[in-house]
Amino acid sequence: MNKKKSILESNVLYTIIAIIVGFLVGAIFLMIAGISPAVAYGKLFDSVFSKPKYLVWTLVYASPLIFTGLSVAFSFRTGVFNIGAEGQFVIGGLVACVLGVVLKLPPFLHAVVCLVAAAAAGCVWSLIVGVLKVKRGIHEVLSFIMFNWIAFYLSNYVVNLPGIHRESSEATKDILETARILMPEGIRKSLNCNAAHWGILLAVIAAIVIWVIIEKTTLGYKLKAVGFNGNCAQYGGINADRSILTALGISGLLSGLGGAVQVLGMAGRLSQFAGQEGFGFEGITVALIGGSNPIGCIFSGLFYGAMKYGGSKLSIVKAPSEVVDIIMGCVVLLIAIAHVFKVFVLNAAKKKEAK
Repeated sequence: MNKKKSILESNVLYTIIAIIVGFLVGAIFLMIAGISPAVAYGKLFDSVFSKPKYLVWTLVYASPLIFTGLSVAFSFRTGVFNIGAEGQFVIGGLVACVLGVVLKLPPFLHAVVCLVAAAAAGCVWSLIVGVLKVKRGIHEVLSFIMFNWIAFYLSNYVVNLPGIHRESSEATKDILETARILMPEGIRKSLNCNAAHWGILLAVIAAIVIWVIIEKTTLGYKLKAVGFNGNCAQYGGINADRSILTALGISGLLSGLGGAVQVLGMAGRLSQFAGQEGFGFEGITVALIGGSNPIGCIFSGLFYGAMKYGGSKLSIVKAPSEVVDIIMGCVVLLIAIAHVFKVFVLNAAKKKEAK
C-alpha cells in the first residue's frame, strides 16, 4: 500500500498524465481542422526518431531550453519568479555575439570569454531587478516584464551599429569561427548535422551543478529556506535580501548562458527581432514539466526540444505547427492544477482503503 501511495503522490505520474491529455486535446483540434491525428503525430514522431541526425537536431533545439528551464526552476525553488529569463537570454546572446564579432582570440579561449561574458551580463541584468525589489520594494514580475522589452529593443539597436551590422541584411556579421562551440567537423559530418555543438553537454553540466547547489550545499539550504518562508528564515539568522539577490543572480546567469549557447552554437549571428523569440517563456514550461528539479529540466528540455523540431516538420503533411503550442499549453495547464487531481486521487484511495 505504501508503494501505491508513493506512486499516487509522485509528480511524475501527473506529468505523464498531463502529456497524454495534451496530445489528446491536440488530436481533437487536428480533427476539427480536418487533419488526421495519426498522420500528424506520425510525422511528428518520425521527424524525431527515424534518423540519428534528427535526434542530434533535437539536442540542438533542447540545449537553450534546458538553460532557461534551469533558470526558472532555480528561481522557483528559491522563492522568486523569474519571468525575465527572456530578457536575460537576449542580453546573454547579444554580448556573446558582439564579442564573437569584435574580439580576436585563439580558439577555445575566444568561446570561453564569450560564454563567461554572456553569463555575467545575464547575471547583472537580473540583479538590477533584484536590487529594485530589495531596495525599493518593486515586485520582480513587473520589473522583469519591462526589462524583457528593454533587452529586446537594445538588441535591435546594437544589431544595426556600424562594425556589427552586416550590410544588406537585418543581422549582425557572422561571429568568428574561433568563438563557435561547434563539435569537430568530422563528428558533425558523421552525425549529418552541421549545427551539432557542445551546448547540450554544457546544459547537462549546469543542471548537475545547480542540483548540487540546491540539494547539497549550505547556500542551497539558505536559498530554499528564504523561498519557503522569508520571515522565518530571517528570524533564523539568514539574510533574506542577500539570498534573493543571489538567487536572481544565478538565475540570470543561467539564462545568459542559454543565449550564448544559441548564438555560438546554432545561429552564428544575431538577427534583428520582429518579435520576442520566446526561449525564456518556454523555459517556464520546461521548469513546470520538470517539476522545478534541475535533473528533471534535462528531460523536459529534451521533450520540448523534440516537440519544437518535430513540429517544424508538420507542414509537410499540411498540419499546422501551432498544434505543438496547443499540446504544450494543455500540459502546462494540467500540471498547474495537478495538485487538485492529486487531492481527489489520494482521498479516493483512502476511502477505498478504509472500506
